[in-house]
Amino acid sequence: MTLDMAQDQTPTRIADKPGDATVVARSDVVVVGGGPAGFAAAVAARREGASVTLIERYPYLGGLAAGGMVLVLDDMHNGQEVTTTGICTEMIDRMAAIGACVYPPPEERGQSWELFRKWARWGAFDFRAQSKPAPIVMAAAFDPDGWKRVSNDMITEAGVDVRLHSWFSRAVMDGNRIKGVICETKAGRQAILGDVIIDATGDLDVAAAAGSAFVHGSYILTTVFRLGGVDTETAERFRFEEPEKYAVLDRQAKRVMGGSWDLWWLKTPLPGIVWCNCPHMTGLDGLSVEDITKADFEGRKRIYALVDFIRANIPGFASCFVVDVAPQLGVRQTRLLEGDYVVTKDDVQDRVHFPDTVARGRDYYTPYRSMLPKAIEGMVVAGRHYSATESAQKMSREIPPCMSMGQSAGVAAALAVASNIAPRAVSPAAICAKVRAQGGDPGDRPSANAKIMENAA
Repeated sequence: MTLDMAQDQTPTRIADKPGDATVVARSDVVVVGGGPAGFAAAVAARREGASVTLIERYPYLGGLAAGGMVLVLDDMHNGQEVTTTGICTEMIDRMAAIGACVYPPPEERGQSWELFRKWARWGAFDFRAQSKPAPIVMAAAFDPDGWKRVSNDMITEAGVDVRLHSWFSRAVMDGNRIKGVICETKAGRQAILGDVIIDATGDLDVAAAAGSAFVHGSYILTTVFRLGGVDTETAERFRFEEPEKYAVLDRQAKRVMGGSWDLWWLKTPLPGIVWCNCPHMTGLDGLSVEDITKADFEGRKRIYALVDFIRANIPGFASCFVVDVAPQLGVRQTRLLEGDYVVTKDDVQDRVHFPDTVARGRDYYTPYRSMLPKAIEGMVVAGRHYSATESAQKMSREIPPCMSMGQSAGVAAALAVASNIAPRAVSPAAICAKVRAQGGDPGDRPSANAKIMENAA
């Protein structure tokens, strides 16, 4: 170790050699990141017969769905067509079976004030709709510990080797080909090797470390939290029966928070407990230690200011209390891959269907090329950090489409291993066929409102 010293003898930089790492695992596919995309990738790859190691820095699976407490699965519909299925739908069904998930049945999806009043506070409405009331669509409200339970069950049943408490630090490279990753752990520096590496970190940690091109984006940060002791019936009755008084207090609550979505609290499957996807904080970088530390401190300050206000002023919240603040900060955008294709805002808005489509969200499609890093072999990227412009990513970063991407990435990795070819050489049609066999919709069959791109140049 060597030190670069300033004139006052304060170190300005430390040259620290990487040192040795113990090889602790070797598998066909290594998935880095146990959030929704990484979880789906690991399960999908294992179901195709590949050996899989899943690496996660936190002591649970689920990422922003569980630790970040983003407790609604949405952006998975095209009108009344449910577009994001497969492992995402399986997760929903299994959480519902243990009482940890609620969603509107097909007969209660539509547009009326009666349906809106019943389902809007579950987050089961089309949040992009311009009409009022917003249509009720397929979306699922869930409990974060329910997600953790079900993901543990599914990952164990699949036979994935899971390594929690492992913080990715370096990529193991052989020229431009990635061969594995190194993690920092309580047991020291550990190496996990594999034939295909899937970067599902959300922040493009692995691809960036491997030398892949990316852009550095930024969006709002949030300290998500839950409140208990809420009389949701009283709160909702106040909203609909005294709309003018409600509107005044609602605006004041949002000013106290300093930023939130329109419906700043939503119901959860646990009676009396609501979740708040707020407060929003702008101008902060999700990769900056200083900024994310500031966000954690500032977020808690705003949360308790809000609690004081709503206890005193809003019916239904007089006895509310903070149950918990999400252990993971709500980071929406940081590094974005510059892949073989960069998805644009027009692609998303125009519902462009690509010849190499392998995943989909509500009414938009994801080309396989946007999951492949330029000039890096042996890697697939899945999640909110895929290859898209900043504006396109803001419209296509929800959890279900990330799970769709993850399922396809896992299948692609398994196919590459089985055929002893690079992930870039895997046929998108073959990926789609396998995803469909697993019960998913990879988007290879465009909906009627899609705009067809003829060539994948």
